[in-house]
Amino acid sequence: MARQRKHGRPGQHSNHHQEAIEGPSPRRHSGAIEYEDRFSVHLKHQHQQSLRSRQRATLTQKFMTVAAIACTGAALTLICLLTYNGYLQTRVNTPFDKHKVVGRSGLAVPDRYWGSYRPGVYFGMKTREPHSPVMGLMWYFDAHVMTGTAGVRHWCEQHDDLQYGWKEHDGRTFGIQDITDHVYNITTSFVKKPGGRRGGDWSAYINVSALVPEVNGLGVSLMFYMALDEKTSGMVTTNEQKVGIVGYTEELGNFSVRLLSHHGELSHMSHLTTHVSGLDKIKEITENYLRAVRDGDKRLIVLPGFKLPITRDNPHPVPNLSVQKIDAKVPFGIEIMFKSGPPQDGDILAESNFDNNLTEKRKAFYKQFDDTFKLKEKGFDERMQEFARTTFSNLVGGIAYFYGSSLVQSKYNPAPVPYWKAPLYTAVPSRSVFPRGFLWDEGFHALLILPWDLEITLDILCHWFDLMNVQGWIPREQILGAEALAKVPQEFVVQHNENANPPTFFLVLQQILRNYREKIIENSEHIHSLERLYPRLKAWFTWFNTTQVGSLPTTYRWRGRDPDTMKFLNPKTLTSGLDDYPRASHPTSLERHIDLRCWLALGAQVLAEMAELLGHDAERYGSTYEMLSDNNLLDELHWSESKSRYADYGLNTDSVTLVKPPPSPRSDSHSNEYIRMVLKEPQYEYIDTQFGYINLFPFLLQILDPNSKHLEKVLDDIKNPALLWTKYGLRSLSPNSPLYMKRNTEHDPPYWRGQIWINMNYLACRALYYYSHAQGPHRKLAGEIYARLRLNLIKNIYKEYDRTGHLWENYDDRTGEGKGSHPFTGWTALVTLIMAEIY
Repeated sequence: MARQRKHGRPGQHSNHHQEAIEGPSPRRHSGAIEYEDRFSVHLKHQHQQSLRSRQRATLTQKFMTVAAIACTGAALTLICLLTYNGYLQTRVNTPFDKHKVVGRSGLAVPDRYWGSYRPGVYFGMKTREPHSPVMGLMWYFDAHVMTGTAGVRHWCEQHDDLQYGWKEHDGRTFGIQDITDHVYNITTSFVKKPGGRRGGDWSAYINVSALVPEVNGLGVSLMFYMALDEKTSGMVTTNEQKVGIVGYTEELGNFSVRLLSHHGELSHMSHLTTHVSGLDKIKEITENYLRAVRDGDKRLIVLPGFKLPITRDNPHPVPNLSVQKIDAKVPFGIEIMFKSGPPQDGDILAESNFDNNLTEKRKAFYKQFDDTFKLKEKGFDERMQEFARTTFSNLVGGIAYFYGSSLVQSKYNPAPVPYWKAPLYTAVPSRSVFPRGFLWDEGFHALLILPWDLEITLDILCHWFDLMNVQGWIPREQILGAEALAKVPQEFVVQHNENANPPTFFLVLQQILRNYREKIIENSEHIHSLERLYPRLKAWFTWFNTTQVGSLPTTYRWRGRDPDTMKFLNPKTLTSGLDDYPRASHPTSLERHIDLRCWLALGAQVLAEMAELLGHDAERYGSTYEMLSDNNLLDELHWSESKSRYADYGLNTDSVTLVKPPPSPRSDSHSNEYIRMVLKEPQYEYIDTQFGYINLFPFLLQILDPNSKHLEKVLDDIKNPALLWTKYGLRSLSPNSPLYMKRNTEHDPPYWRGQIWINMNYLACRALYYYSHAQGPHRKLAGEIYARLRLNLIKNIYKEYDRTGHLWENYDDRTGEGKGSHPFTGWTALVTLIMAEIY
C-alpha cells in the first residue's frame, strides 16, 4: 500500500512498474537476459557513483556551511575585537561621569570671579570663566631698548633676570607686587570692588620709580591691553573719546576700562586695535606693529591705531585686542579702572579711594595672617614675618584659572587624542618655568592654602578631580589653553594614562579630616564637596591598586620608567615625582617601590576616615590600611638586613658608567651621544647602596610605628652628616651613594641626586614633630633632630631669599645656594608652615 500511495491509484501502473514488481518474464531470450544483467550492473554502478557524488556534495555542502559559519564567526569576532578596541580607545578621554565635583564657579562665586589668574605674565587679570577677557601689562624702558639691554617685558621669563613677586595677596580681593627691572622698580597692585553688574569691578595701579637717581626723567613705555581668545564670542576695541577700552562678551555683557594718569609726566599715547589669532601671540603682534615716527624734533615709538587686516580665512575680522601705549617719564603712576557695564561719566574712583580701599584690605590681610600663622608668638621679628607674608603671597598670588584640553594617549590609541575641555583652578610651581598645574605639586601647595582658606582649598581639589576619566586616572601635568602650551617643551605635552603621580591630595584631606572636622560638619556646602569627592577618591585609589601593583601581594611599582637602559645611567621614574632619583638599574616587572606602597597606605587610611565621617562603610579601607601599615610585612618586603634600612627591590647593579661609543668603521654617521656601559651583570637585590629620601618613606608618611625597632636607626641616619644631614636641610641622596651628583645623560645634570628639596624636608619636619609627640622610646631624639632641622631650613631659605630675592626650586647641599628654577613659588613656600609649625 505504501508503494501504491507513492506511485498513484491502482490500475494506473505502467508495464515497467509491473515488471519491476513481479520480476523478469521467463519467456525472454538469453541474450536479452545477459544484456539486462550488464545493464543492471551498469545501473548499480551509476547508482553508487551518484550516491558517492551526493555524499561528496553533502560533505562539500557541510564543509561550506562550516566554513561559512567559521568565516561569519571570525568576522563577528573581528568586528567585536575592533569594536572593543574602539571602546578601549575611548576610555582614556571619557569623563568619570556626567556629574561635576565643582559645585559653584564663575559668577556664582563673585568674590573670586576676577583675579590675578594669569601667573605666566608679570601682571595680568582674568575671570574664572572658560572664555574670559584677559588684561595684561607689557613695558619697556627707552634706555634698555637703545642699548640692547632688554626689550619688551610681558611673559615671566627666567632669563629676564628680574626680581618679582607678590608682597601681599589674599587670594580673593587684593594684591601688591614688586618687580625690580635692573635700576627701576614697578609696583603693580589691584583692589576688587564687590557689586557691579556681573562679578564686580576692580582697579589696578601701576607705579614706576627709579632705584638710582640717575635714571629719573628717562622714558618708560607702559602697554596695557585687553584681549579675547578667538573662541570667545564678543569684541574688544578702543574708546578714543574716553581714553580706554570697551568690550562685550556673552558672560560679562558690556564692560569698559579707563586709564587715568595720577602723577608724573605723560609724554605721548597711542593704541593698537586689531585681531589676534591666539592669546600667546599678544606680545609678538604688538611688537610687530610698533613704528618709529617723528613729532617735530622728537622721535617716538608708537602703535598705529586700528589695524584689521582682511584675509581669505577671516574676511570680516572683529577686533579682539586693544593695546593702550603710554609713554612717560620716570617716576610715573597710572590707575586702570575696570567697570562692568557700558562706560559712564563719574565711574572713575579718586586715587584717594583706591588708596583707602587698599589700606583697608591690607589691614585685614595682616590680621588674618597673624591669626593664622602666629609667627610673632613664635618669636619671629618683623623682618622674618615680612618674609613669610611674601612667601605665602607668592603661592596664593600664583593661583591660576585655565581652560582647555590635555593631549592624552593610552596603549590602545595609535596616536594622542584630546581630553575633554575643562577648567582648572590651581596654584602653579613657578611662574617663569612651570606656569601650569602639576598633580603632585598641588597637594603640597594646598597644605599651605588650607589654614588660610578652606573654601579655596576644597575648590582646588574639586577642580582637579573633575579631570578624572572613567578609569580613575588624572593626567599628572595639565597644559590647558594656548598660553600654557606656549611654555611647554613638546616632549612633555602628551600624558599617558598608565603613568601615575604621588597622590599628595591625601595629605591635604588628612589635614582637613583631622583639623577642620567641625567646620566641615557645620557647613553644608563643605560636606557636599566631600560627598562629591568621595566616589572619585575611591576610583583614584582603585586605579592605583590595579595599574601600579607589583608582582607580589601588597607591593607596588611605578609605571612609566624608560626602558632605554642604553641612554640613561639610571632610567628615570618621572611618575614618582623624584625624576632621576636612583632606582633599580634595569627596570623589570619584579621591582618593588617602597614610596608608592607608603602613599597607598596613606590613601587607605584617609579613605577609611572619610568614609566614617560621611557615614559610609569604612571597613574595606580600614583593613587595607592595617595590611599596608603592618610593619612586619613591610620589613619582609623592603627591609635590607645588610644595610639596616628600608629600600626598593629590583634588578640592579651599581657598576654602570657613561661612555662615548667608538666610531663604527662601516658607517659615515656617528653619534657622539654618551651611552651606558654595564660593567657587572645585574642581580635582583635591595637597592640599598643608594641612600636618600626614598629610604625614609615609611618614616616620612608615618607608617613606621613609634615603637618600631628600626626607628632609632632611621633617626640616626637622618642626623648623620655623612649621609643626609647638612646645615641647610636634608639632602636627597647621600654622598656615599654610587650615583650621588652623577649626570644621568651627557645633557641631563643631577636633579634628585643630592640637592635639598623643601617639600621632602617639610615631610621630614612633619614626621619628626609627630614622633616627638607620640608615645615611644625615641621621642626625645626625634624632638632634638626636629628643632635643629627646622632652624636650619628657615635660616638657609631666608638667607638665599635675602641674597637673591628669590625662593628656589632646590638648594645646594654643600653651600646652601639656591638652584634650579626661580622664583619657585610652589612647595618651597612650605617654609611658612615650617615657621608656623603647622603639620
